[in-house]
Amino acid sequence: MFVRNFPRNAPPLQRQLLPPVGLRPRSSFLLASSSSFSASTHSATTISRPIISSCCLTTTTARHAIQSYAARALRPPALARSTRSSSTSSRATTGKFGSARLPLAALAAAVLLSAVLAARSGHVHAESSKSEATVLPTYTRAEVATHTTPETGIWVTCGSGVYDITNFVEIHPGGSRILQAAGRSIDPFWAVFAIHQSPETRQLLETYRIGHLAPARTPEEKAANAAADARDKEALQGLFANDPKRDPRLVTLAACPCNAETPPAELTASITPTPVFFVRNHLPVPAVDVETYRLRVDGPTFPQEVELSLADLRALPKHTVTVTLQCAGNRRKDMHEVKATKGLQWTAGGISTATWSGALLTDVLRAAHPGFDLDNQGSADDDDDDENNNNNIAHVHFRGVEGYGASIPFHKAASPAGEVLVAYEMNGEPLPPDHGAPLRAVVPGHVAARSVKWLESVVLSDEESESHWQRRDYKGFCPSTEMPTEEDYDSATSIQELPINSAVLSPRPDSTVEAGPDGKLAVLGYAVSGGGRAVLRVDVSADGGRSWVAADLKPAAPRARPGRQWAWTHFEARVPVAAAAAAAAARKDGQVVEVVCKAVDEAYNSQPERVEGIWNMRGVLSNAWHRVKVTVTQPGAAEEKPEEGGLVERIGR
Repeated sequence: MFVRNFPRNAPPLQRQLLPPVGLRPRSSFLLASSSSFSASTHSATTISRPIISSCCLTTTTARHAIQSYAARALRPPALARSTRSSSTSSRATTGKFGSARLPLAALAAAVLLSAVLAARSGHVHAESSKSEATVLPTYTRAEVATHTTPETGIWVTCGSGVYDITNFVEIHPGGSRILQAAGRSIDPFWAVFAIHQSPETRQLLETYRIGHLAPARTPEEKAANAAADARDKEALQGLFANDPKRDPRLVTLAACPCNAETPPAELTASITPTPVFFVRNHLPVPAVDVETYRLRVDGPTFPQEVELSLADLRALPKHTVTVTLQCAGNRRKDMHEVKATKGLQWTAGGISTATWSGALLTDVLRAAHPGFDLDNQGSADDDDDDENNNNNIAHVHFRGVEGYGASIPFHKAASPAGEVLVAYEMNGEPLPPDHGAPLRAVVPGHVAARSVKWLESVVLSDEESESHWQRRDYKGFCPSTEMPTEEDYDSATSIQELPINSAVLSPRPDSTVEAGPDGKLAVLGYAVSGGGRAVLRVDVSADGGRSWVAADLKPAAPRARPGRQWAWTHFEARVPVAAAAAAAAARKDGQVVEVVCKAVDEAYNSQPERVEGIWNMRGVLSNAWHRVKVTVTQPGAAEEKPEEGGLVERIGR
């Protein structure tokens, strides 16, 4: 893999960030820094990306690690410590906790612990057989605070429990940096990252329990404990100090970091208004100084790393393209309702469309290296091992300032027809903070996870990005694979182009709607396919799929070139509903009917009928027929009549 070290005299912005993607081992995205905050002033100092990264990892990384090290991880803490190798005992700690200063990495690492513990659900039974007759000892906070090294044992507290996580250090995705969370309570972290407040997470944490936490005995002790927890919570909230104020119409699934859907009423427009464009942040929004900002571009055939300013990028030919971005987990809730999945429960609003403007990535690569040959692309048949030959370039890595990373195939990046952008405008305005200001990648036709925001570097490589989100997330598996192993992840292909999908926007689920005088129901929605494939047809049914009507289509980009239909298509159909409502009434189902839509793209790819055949633990690629149950009344008898006006009023908010 291509490697280039940072020069010692690198600019300040470059020094505080991670090395190029190709330089890091898989776990090193969790490297800690010396960033900290003063307990006396409560003022946060520079927060490095590695620290923030450990706040928000998904449980998938832990799952693959735990699968590989299950035997070691599930041994009782005392037994595991007694058999630990000498190499473990010599591991250096990375910091101590004093009363005056708290390393901010400790806050983030504890949050990561909560996420990783949640991943151990498949192994809880291995610990549950422990003797319930064992009487656990009681420890004070002061005693817990002394257990911060492998030699003493690495302890944390939660509620009234004390937990020894020493064994877990071996399988922690961030390596020994989790030691920085030792000796502290994780309650404040879970209070901020509420996604971890679940019975399952608490049950899994109990597998590491070694004792009880002694209650504070004096008012002074209680006050000191409360003050310490408050400082931790305040510091965690400070991680999100740069997050912008958001439109209240967004449907928030998680506040820290922000994950929010576009409201249904706003999904009907060809171009989604910027304030309600869906938000998918893996990490806190970073602060970027546009004056000192530089995009770093590098590759094996580049004489040296090249830095481009925003002015340099704006001097390149400006290109504008209409692109729909869709979260890999869009419609995950539909899959979750059939069988539980891991992840935020996105409905049909994890998708939006905008016009994006910026420089084509091909132009950026040529500007960075005028002699670079974009036509000399890698091939599976290439035998040339010379890393300076373009034939070895197979991937383009993107990394964001905040620490998120991903990569796309080189053939997509190198093709002018791929229209990959280094974008600085969204809907004719400078990028807003939530959507990558000042610069982001926009990869048309690919899952939104590859359109990296707050873009810091572009690196050409012979391998995929080592980022967690490329190697250990955003991959699909066989429906029977409920606990992917490391081998499963290594053999699975990263999601790039998305499959054909569609969703009903109106009528809304569980609503009461009135049939028209002609006995038909108006159904509206969107359809989109990956890879630039146009939507060929959308079929709509009001009887669960027994009969169908072909919808009228309205592409958001009707003049798009063949193979470059990067934007969604809206559809509208009037579907006979009287017979379906009568049949439902005869079945004593009231007049509840099931409205269904399914789309077909120009390659005649069609949505699968049922979720069961595409189910996966992460709930990605959820594209089964979209089903909406509604109660239909005859004209003049509806309990909730649609508002007069346009489509937005009919769908409602």
